[in-house]
Amino acid sequence: MRDETQPGWLLKVRGLTKIYGDPVSTSVQYTGPKFSTNICPETDAIVACAEIDFELWPGEVLGVVGESGSGKSTLVQLLYFDHPATSGEVYFRPVDGGRTNLLTLSNARKRQLRNTALGMVYQNPRDGLNFSFSAGGNIAEKLIMAGEMNVGRMRQRGSYLLDRTEVPVARMDQSPQSFSGGMQQRVQISKAIANNPPLLFLDEVTSGLDVSVQARVLDLIRQLQRELGVAMIVVSHDLAVIRMLTDRTLVMKNGRIVEAGLTDQILQDPQHAYTQLLVSSLL
Repeated sequence: MRDETQPGWLLKVRGLTKIYGDPVSTSVQYTGPKFSTNICPETDAIVACAEIDFELWPGEVLGVVGESGSGKSTLVQLLYFDHPATSGEVYFRPVDGGRTNLLTLSNARKRQLRNTALGMVYQNPRDGLNFSFSAGGNIAEKLIMAGEMNVGRMRQRGSYLLDRTEVPVARMDQSPQSFSGGMQQRVQISKAIANNPPLLFLDEVTSGLDVSVQARVLDLIRQLQRELGVAMIVVSHDLAVIRMLTDRTLVMKNGRIVEAGLTDQILQDPQHAYTQLLVSSLL
């Protein structure tokens, strides 16, 4: 929930665009929901997302929903620097008071920011965990990258986080490869919050999990958010997940935001035809 005691936004995004292939002036102009495609008719370049604008407030949970190929995962991957953006501006309050466009930072500064102030939980735990390391080793890796060198403190932090996320501490020195899918996700969450980041990205974190496991993971995320006050951007195609976790929601189609507003408002009174279709499919 938005913390009104804070001085302003935590994250500001303006005109964020990612195009795969050779962009031309018409790549954005002739793609999007109006044309029901994100493929440029002139060059076949793929406009993964374009002209994305939004703000995120401290402690707020923002949902991003849409069908496969809508650009929602690309959006958080750009913000986490997994891929370079084609254009746009991203401002983050902890960096120079929000005055510096993060997309202009050096690669070394981006890596430092990922390790100290951002966290990511991917749909596939293999994208977020190193299976050649133990569960505790994965958490230690995140701490080491942020400058922690004391083994005792790292093990203590790892034990605390694994216990907090319902992973048996007795399995701390085992590889996540031997864990269930739900337990792998919980280890990934532990790693993502190891340094108490002010901003956490969750990309389809319950996809592929059994329904009962999904519920436990979602309960864990909601509880951690309340306790830590971390801001989150939650990407999902599942409106039930969005309803449970988020305060506000962005609806994406063909790489564009077609509707934005309070989650309850969007689910109860959707305005865009595409959002209405999504909501009706939930009923």
